[in-house]
Amino acid sequence: GKLAMDRGWAINVGGGFHHCSSDKGGGFCAYADITLAIKFLFERVEGVARATIIDLDAHQGNGHERDFLEDRRVYIMDVYNRHIYPGDGYAKRAIKRKVELEWGTEDMEYLQKVELHSEGALNEIRPDIIIYNAGTDILDGDPLGGLAISPQGIIKRDEIIFRAARRRGIPILMVTSGGYQKKTARIIADSILNLHRQGLIGEEHRISKSIQFILYGKEHFSFCVPQKKDNFMGLE
Repeated sequence: GKLAMDRGWAINVGGGFHHCSSDKGGGFCAYADITLAIKFLFERVEGVARATIIDLDAHQGNGHERDFLEDRRVYIMDVYNRHIYPGDGYAKRAIKRKVELEWGTEDMEYLQKVELHSEGALNEIRPDIIIYNAGTDILDGDPLGGLAISPQGIIKRDEIIFRAARRRGIPILMVTSGGYQKKTARIIADSILNLHRQGLIGEEHRISKSIQFILYGKEHFSFCVPQKKDNFMGLE
């Protein structure tokens, strides 16, 4: 979170445990990293008084919702398959902008809703930071997500959110959350490359000259931010 505040953006490919609350684990989530990041920023980083969570994992983010149920400093937008885990009605009370999807939702409908509601959320309240939970379990064929979004749809989704944040000058922290197919690692890497190509992350925003991401075990993604974009080195 602090890195995002300092440099405008940050990506943690090991984060997004959105079913875990401050007092209880759940759904493969052992600790409440989203809650911890926001509370750290509120308590220790000057200038952070409001946060928006944009949760686009296929599942409802009931952990952080329970933690911030009574906290007006945190605005939560959640887009999820209404028919799957966790179905936490109590936690839904924390959602300020709720978008419930049907089985097999595809790219066109999904991307229209993501763009419409992310723009609406950020126009409604301007936060000091965005926490973007970018689950890839929305991918077609995911055994737990139940949606039908293409790899290109996921890449476009991430671009929509980053573009909305960068256009407004709001720092953004992305965590990659759920995704239960081997090919999701490559999709995450391709999405990050696209964000760089679009000028939404990169040397323009003062990132360090080299960054290495480790994606789900043996998949590795690394890049160096070049002096010229046409000299960009990508996957290895």
